[in-house]
Amino acid sequence: MSASALLFLATSDFILHDKDASKRPFTEIGTKEAIRLKTAGLSEKIAICQDILYAQRQHKLLIILQGMDTSGKDGTVKAVFGQLNPAGVRSVSFKAPTAVELAHDFLWRIHQQVPAAGEVVIFNRSHYEDVLITKVHAWIDDAECARRYAHINAFERLLSDTGTTILKFFLHISKEEQKLRLEERIADPNKHWKFDPQDLNERKFWSQYQQAYQNTLRATHTDYAPWHIIPANSKTQRNLAIAQIVTEKLAGMGLAYPPENPELYKLKFE
Repeated sequence: MSASALLFLATSDFILHDKDASKRPFTEIGTKEAIRLKTAGLSEKIAICQDILYAQRQHKLLIILQGMDTSGKDGTVKAVFGQLNPAGVRSVSFKAPTAVELAHDFLWRIHQQVPAAGEVVIFNRSHYEDVLITKVHAWIDDAECARRYAHINAFERLLSDTGTTILKFFLHISKEEQKLRLEERIADPNKHWKFDPQDLNERKFWSQYQQAYQNTLRATHTDYAPWHIIPANSKTQRNLAIAQIVTEKLAGMGLAYPPENPELYKLKFE
């Protein structure tokens, strides 16, 4: 059974609270180590496909990772996409906009980072921050939020219509799991660099973020840019789910190396 069939899609009437962040769709594989090995094998397949995609220069792939703090966006990039050739992949993390970026429309800085032909681009946070944190903190009202949903859908339609395949993943963790991961960062001196006190402030708005995510996923789940809700309490299950979905998508692209050039066989080297 495909990963897509095992996981959640953000249909227009889904309830985020009803989706189990601790769901483990791959328990039949066995131990965590067995799941890691399966993920590593798929990561290698993704790397092979990416090499062909880069050589072919016809397709573009955009991966969008969204989720609450500690949901595992960085870990996903490392575990699933760590074997890709840096020449054809970029990971982009969108922070708070600069003064220059704020002087433009909210999608201006995003459009500059979308993949070119032959590229895989991973957004570690994305344009969706502009309908999440902004809405939670009431920096935009309902009307502006609705306009931004429409602009996002049109933007992603433009990308899709011009050859970009879009996969969007919401890494769904529970409030209890986030607490454990924040405590782990505090307990381990080697992880202090990952801890931001602001995370604790944002955690106070957990319920508001869950509502904002539910509204956003409902409004921006489309056939050309679908949202996959990934149960992410288990890091190994999360990684395998995403690796399988990406592998399936790449396999369906009809990737092929460019045709051979017979003239090359005639070349002579001194």
